[in-house]
Formats: sequence, C-alpha cells, structure tokens
Amino acid sequence: MLQTVAIRGYRSLREIVLPLARLTVITGANGTGKSSLYRALRLLADCGRGEVIGSLAREGGLDSVLWAGPEHLSGARRTGKVEGTARTGPVSLELGFASDDFGYLVDLGLPQMAGHNSLFALDPEIKREAVFVGRMMRTSSTLVRRTRDYAEASGQSGQGFDEMTRSLPAYRSVLAEYAGAHPELGAVRHRLRSWRFYDGFRVDAAAPSRLPHVGTRTPVLADDGADLAAAVQTIIEAGFDDLQRAVAEAFDGATVSVAVQNGLFDLQLQQRGMLRPLRAAELSDGTLRFLLWAAALLSPQPPSLMVLNEPETSLHPDLVRPLASLIQAAATQTQVVVVTHSRAMLEVLDTVPVTEADEGGAVEIELYKELGETRVKGLGMLTAPPWEWGKR
Repeated sequence: MLQTVAIRGYRSLREIVLPLARLTVITGANGTGKSSLYRALRLLADCGRGEVIGSLAREGGLDSVLWAGPEHLSGARRTGKVEGTARTGPVSLELGFASDDFGYLVDLGLPQMAGHNSLFALDPEIKREAVFVGRMMRTSSTLVRRTRDYAEASGQSGQGFDEMTRSLPAYRSVLAEYAGAHPELGAVRHRLRSWRFYDGFRVDAAAPSRLPHVGTRTPVLADDGADLAAAVQTIIEAGFDDLQRAVAEAFDGATVSVAVQNGLFDLQLQQRGMLRPLRAAELSDGTLRFLLWAAALLSPQPPSLMVLNEPETSLHPDLVRPLASLIQAAATQTQVVVVTHSRAMLEVLDTVPVTEADEGGAVEIELYKELGETRVKGLGMLTAPPWEWGKR
C-alpha cells in the first residue's frame, strides 16, 4: 500500500507531501489544486508506462505545467506581497511515492543539449531517478539511482554501487530500460502500470461504452470504459453478487446482463415494468455512468491503486449514496483515492480529517490556496510525512 505521495513544482503544487490511507478523499474549493493532484498522480503512473514525456508534451510542455510562482514564498508570507526573484535552483518537476516495500522518485527538467537546430529543444528530460526501500530515500536504502545518462545499482556485496550504464537516453526511464535485469525495477514498474484512473466517463451517443465490442475476460475496466460489457460479464462469471445487488439498490430491483451477437458483447439492463431489457445505447446518461463506476469499483482483480476524479459528476443525488457504498467496498480490496465535491459522499464514507487519521479508517485531505500555492489543511512541516528529495 502507498504510504506517501510527494509532488514538487507541478502547477499550484509548489511542494506537497501527502499521507495516503486505504481510502483517501481529496476535497477543497474550486481552484485549490484537486485536479492538479489528480494529474500529477497520473504523470507518476506514466513513468511506469514510459509515457511521461509524451504526457507532459500534451499538457503544453514543461513550461506550461511548472509552478508559476516565486521559488521561495517565505518573504511573501511575511509581507503578503509576491515578487519575482532570481532563481537559485534548476528548473525541475519532481514526483515520487513511498510504499510498504519500495519507493520511487523522478526529477524532470529542460534539456541541456537537444542537438543542433533540433525541434525537440523544449522536450522534458529525466534528470534523476531513484528506487529505494522504505518510506524515505537515503543512500543506504537506495537500490537503483540514475543521474542523467548514468545509472547504477546497489552492489551485491551490500557496499557501494555497481555501474549499469553510461548511455541511458534522457527520454527513457530506467524502469522501462532495465525492468527485466533488476527485480526491484520490475516491481516498481508493474505497480505504476497497474494504477487505474477514472475521470468522467463519456456517455454521449458515440461513447465507447454504448457500442457493442469484442469481449474477452476483463478483470479491470479500461480508463475510458470501452470494455464495459466484458468487464460486467467477468464480474458475473467470477461469482460475485455485489454488482447485481448494487444495480438493484440503485434502480429499483433492476438486473444487468450481457448479450452476445456475432461475437460482440452488449450490455443490457432489465428494469421493472419493461417488456424487454434496454441496451447500452438506450440507457440514460446517469444510468450508464453509474454502471461504469460499478464495473470499475467491483473489479474481481482490482489494481493496486484506483484514483477517481469527481465520480458524483452528472449523477442524480439519489445515486451518490449507492456509489459511495461501492467505493467503501472497493477500499476493502485495494487502495482508493477519491477527488470529490460531494458532502453526501463524505458522510457515507465516514471520513476523518488527516490530522485525526487512525489505522484503517477513511481519511479526508482538504486542500486550500495560500498565495497561489496548494496547501493541506492541518498539515505543516512537523506533521507532514517525512520525505527526502535529494539533489541533482
């Protein structure tokens, strides 16, 4: 289970270190940084897929995502005035996590030598990476470390480091290049690749979830819900009745099933008083959206981390409580992070403030803005989890 997530230099997240529980609920007013936190977690997962450079490019490049305020805010907090100063440190976006076993840190920056007349002069580069044991990076606990094109692994004798390579491309992660050679890299890469992010499923007429599709066993719903019918059938054949119970509770005794025609899977919902089941293409937006969330949350083989961005969006208030119950059930099987505005959902999830967190309970992390910087209510230098960024 993830214990800590750390982000420095991403949008309004100048520097934030968060403790994570089995179920962590992120709240706060509009503009406080909830979406930035969601995107930063997604970037961290992209490191395991080898896609972080492309993801940053799609966000407008490193210049568009970096913290836009002054490097240090101590003077602004004293005077209330924000003034530009000369930068003393390198341009940097840093992300990391620590779990029960391994931790990972990545430091991205601007290229030093992109090549003569290169059109990729603004492409981000991976400046540093580290895989370590425990909740905080130390030299003694570091298993693999990378600085620009040089990477090394802890020596088999337990002393010092052995060279891995001197020619690691700046746009390639050590997780992708050497996962097979070092089990710890493979473990971190597998964990990051397994994370799932669900953010406002499409439910328009052309949405992938409304269309029949070729079905194979689908233990985890795709991010876009395109394999909804296959995921539902996988849950049904796994022998779990949670899905049918949730659908019946939400829609007055309705049942969900899957029809197969010419090898294509199509979702069906049988409701009371109807002479035939409704196909996915016929379902209302809210009904389809709830079924998508249910299929994601009731996965028979859940990912190691599930991150949900405002799942209550466009749902009728009567469906928020059944959805919250599904989230609670999912949190007994895997780690869940929920970004929400819904007070009703908070009540059902029975969260406590992060400063009052106990073992195993649902935790609320409330974000707020101070001088443009995202901060966590109740967390300060002495109460935030320990974290070490290291240096280039």
